[in-house]
Amino acid sequence: MGQKVNPIGFRLGVYRNWDARWYADKDYTKLLHEDIAMRRLISSRLRNAGLARIETERSANQLTVIIQTAKPGIVIGKQGASVDALRDELERISGKKVRVTIHEIKTPELDATLVAENVASQLEKRIAFRRALKQTLMRSMRAGAKGVKIQVSGRLGGSEMSRREWDRDGRVPLHTLRANIDYGKAEARTTFGRIGVQCWLYLGDFVTATGEPIAPGKDRAEDRGLEDRVPVPAARVAEVPAEAAIVITEAADIPDVEIEEVPTEDAVEIDEDDEVIAAAGVDPAAGGEKVEKLTPKRAPARRKPVAAKKPASISRAPKKVVKKADVPADVVEEEEE
Repeated sequence: MGQKVNPIGFRLGVYRNWDARWYADKDYTKLLHEDIAMRRLISSRLRNAGLARIETERSANQLTVIIQTAKPGIVIGKQGASVDALRDELERISGKKVRVTIHEIKTPELDATLVAENVASQLEKRIAFRRALKQTLMRSMRAGAKGVKIQVSGRLGGSEMSRREWDRDGRVPLHTLRANIDYGKAEARTTFGRIGVQCWLYLGDFVTATGEPIAPGKDRAEDRGLEDRVPVPAARVAEVPAEAAIVITEAADIPDVEIEEVPTEDAVEIDEDDEVIAAAGVDPAAGGEKVEKLTPKRAPARRKPVAAKKPASISRAPKKVVKKADVPADVVEEEEE
């Protein structure tokens, strides 16, 4: 089983603030139940007003309720009648003076709760869930989101077996604390049961707890004070003092003739070079052309003649036969004696 953490609770106190900003020592339970009752009342009365977030702040004798909505006209009503009625009910629940503040959300496509409620309303109208997911993803990405993920779970399409389907566009880094990820959920009440909708929106990165986005082109390591670990730019390496540059150019302009005129005592090395040149068969006066002299390295090759080992009697030349008739008779008689 996957261990899934709420992205808002994962970033509380680091890059995100609480929805209920108050402290109580002894009456904590009583004030907590008051908060829950007020949130239920507001969400039930303003269900079609596009509620995104309800925040509460408590002081000694006053309670401030901040309502973030995409449709402030529905919350206010004609000449503020709806707000006055809502304020009276909240004062009856809490027993204190209540101040209601309304904040308008100008881009509802970049709020996770509103996106989830939009998908839920489409499912209630019997629109295909895949089509609803695709259209909602496209709207959020066009509005400027860096990544969107929407998941629906339940009896999708009226099937007997419930299942879970999701779709994503862009990137949604859930494990990055600096990432500003908004999370929202809603429920679609259909004729064949409830379908849950979850939405994750990646809106950029945080730097501080106030929610300031990172300035474009600024290094994050410098923001954290890790200037030593940041590699030095190429422009800084190329900068060389003027004096050093002059010294380098003077050293590079030394002519080669002066180096040749310096007398050297290594006369033996010159002889060795000549021997190497002679062994290689190259005449320096001839401009590097090869000389037709046999080098000492090739001399042993002549010491292994193949024809020298053969006997001399093997000769195919015909021998001349001397006829005895041509020899004078006196010489023949002397040989017989």
